[in-house]
Amino acid sequence: MSAWLLPDHIADVLPSEARHIEELRRALLDAARVHGYELVMPPLLEHLDSLLTGTGEALDLQTFKLVDQLSGRTLGLRADTTAQVARIDAHLLNRSGLTRLCYCGPVLHTRPQRPLASREPLQFGAELYGHAGPEADLEVLELALACLRAAGMGRIVLDCGDVRIVDALLEGLHLPEARVQQLHAALAAKDVATLGQVAADLPTDTQRALLALTELHGDAAVLEQAERVLPPSAALQRALADLRGLAQALQQSLAVTQAGAQEANHSAVAPGPAPAAIEIGFDLADLRGYAYYTGLRFSIFAAALPGQVPQELVRGGRYDEVGAVFGRCRPAAGFSLDLKELVALLPRPAAQKAIRAPWGQDAALRRTIAALRAQGEVVLRVLPGHEHEVEEFDCDRALVPHAGAWVLQALTPSP
Repeated sequence: MSAWLLPDHIADVLPSEARHIEELRRALLDAARVHGYELVMPPLLEHLDSLLTGTGEALDLQTFKLVDQLSGRTLGLRADTTAQVARIDAHLLNRSGLTRLCYCGPVLHTRPQRPLASREPLQFGAELYGHAGPEADLEVLELALACLRAAGMGRIVLDCGDVRIVDALLEGLHLPEARVQQLHAALAAKDVATLGQVAADLPTDTQRALLALTELHGDAAVLEQAERVLPPSAALQRALADLRGLAQALQQSLAVTQAGAQEANHSAVAPGPAPAAIEIGFDLADLRGYAYYTGLRFSIFAAALPGQVPQELVRGGRYDEVGAVFGRCRPAAGFSLDLKELVALLPRPAAQKAIRAPWGQDAALRRTIAALRAQGEVVLRVLPGHEHEVEEFDCDRALVPHAGAWVLQALTPSP
């Protein structure tokens, strides 16, 4: 085997894609910043017992492990950043009020999460700590949508659920955790046959309700249907009401954002990205990550081009117990996405405009180049013998001598 071959599902990122990812990273961090989220940079590796405590235990099989040569303790390379941010909130910041944090960095997976996926995602995310109300759920959803708009997504599909619905149906049954996991897995897969077998000895009303969940997916009418077919309880009504209220508040928010974008287009204010069309749906049986979430769970699917099938890009929701193992169990909501997956859906950006300059020690030439670079221009100095070796840049201008000075001259595009 060649020494330069990389491991499966690990790849180099080459110049044009790397530039695209970096531009997108900056755009998303700027979106988080203007929403009031502070950037944190957790370490890539930690003691394993810290990474896999609490909700992190579900990541055990996805976490690379190694031995620290200094302490002899087992370390883990993070497979997700959320638990680390919860640790920062609980132990390092320890604020009494709201804390808004964002992050962007690589994570490592022992196995790809889906076919053709990278085992080294570049994870971007945001977390809001300290507020238990639906306002926090709405805020993180608005930020997630703002990030997708900043990336240029043209069609967005939001899929919502709530783990409290199944919890309400199983309340009082005192089932073993292994049994609950089987029920959740069958519901998430909409495997009616397996669900019927696992729930065979449960009360008849519970069996009917669990089977009904597999059909409860679609638009807002699903929530009304759920109220009719599921056994009534205060917990169920509260979860359905929260989902209904969230959808309504989000639609109102999007309408305001749309109006604001139109006003900006007719004023001196530089307009931001136009709000993308958003479809809101519900899937009350989708329990992926059920061991992690405590309430709202959402996925966002998006497409950048007409005719492109929307791909799942964002996962998030409410996970109020994420900080419990760090001694601070307080409300938390957030989301994350993989910048590499996001970039893969976007059109390849045009080559960056640049200025071609001759090589030389002329003082006036060097001053001119320095001034242009200070203005943010890309200036490529042509080394002797390499006049035509430019790939990642589109040199549309050149510095040429004129009347004792160096001036910019437009270049004729190559045929």
